[in-house]
Amino acid sequence: MRIHIQNDAADPHFVITPAQWQAAAAASGEPPHRVSFGSTPADFAAAQAAVELLIGPPAALRTLPRPLAAPCLRLVFVNAAGVDRLAPLDWLGEGVTLLNNRGVHGPKAGEYVAMAALLLAARLPALLEAQRAGRWYRTPTATLAGRRAVIVGTGDLGSAAARHLRLLGVGVTGVNTSGAPHPDFAAVVPVAELDAALPGAWLLVLACPLTPATQGLIGRSRLDLLPAGAGLVNIGRGALLDDAALCDRLEAGRLGGAVLDVFPVEPLPHGHRLWRTPNLIVTPHLSCDDPADYSARSLAVLCANLRAWRAGAALPNRVDPARGY
Repeated sequence: MRIHIQNDAADPHFVITPAQWQAAAAASGEPPHRVSFGSTPADFAAAQAAVELLIGPPAALRTLPRPLAAPCLRLVFVNAAGVDRLAPLDWLGEGVTLLNNRGVHGPKAGEYVAMAALLLAARLPALLEAQRAGRWYRTPTATLAGRRAVIVGTGDLGSAAARHLRLLGVGVTGVNTSGAPHPDFAAVVPVAELDAALPGAWLLVLACPLTPATQGLIGRSRLDLLPAGAGLVNIGRGALLDDAALCDRLEAGRLGGAVLDVFPVEPLPHGHRLWRTPNLIVTPHLSCDDPADYSARSLAVLCANLRAWRAGAALPNRVDPARGY
């Protein structure tokens, strides 16, 4: 197979190198392939006529011409779970299958959500503000055991978050499109019943894909359904949440705190209101990715899909363009 890997030179932590490809192929028993590597439009142009499998992160794939005009292309592997930054997906061309690396991000995401829940229970955002101001601020803090969380999204991110929160004694309800049960959640409800689930949630975690159906999912009315003092964590996409409404409720003391890792515009602009909102922790989109093993884990996912493709079986990481995930 003719494979081209288009890297994002601006993000060297997640570049796929020839050595990483060779190690992954050997570990997975891949047959020999002709593989090229690049990071510029000219690099892709050199492979364009013959490439059958194109690999790259969203930032690199967005720089390529649309439509791709690659007559032999059959598979595109996005080295990310979310493909919203590549929408609309009509650039793929007829007969081209889109794959993502769903399954790579769970271990880090679960730890991040557990960290966020612990620091919100400990009122760490408020304590850090007091420390910077040189103010001795004693405020009641809580344990997590016995509290309840609602996690929107029961995929790789959400289920990993649920497992970690359950270890801390938190009861977890999942929310997905269908309400189909999932072993990592005590209960799962369809998104149509989200409003009924929120009043009992001390913590709301957003861990779902961004699609037309989920954009703006958590706005003012749903934030007001959360109990006073509740916390919010967003590791999904920034546009799932009305951040102005969140800021209003944090400033008023209506919510207890929030930890945000994703934003509608990234990097978060200098001077944005979120930077100065009280009881809020901002992290720069790092909740789910560990560069130490990200490429290796992603390539293992790809190789599993290639085995299925050669066998004529269903592809585990196939993206449905109509659903956006």
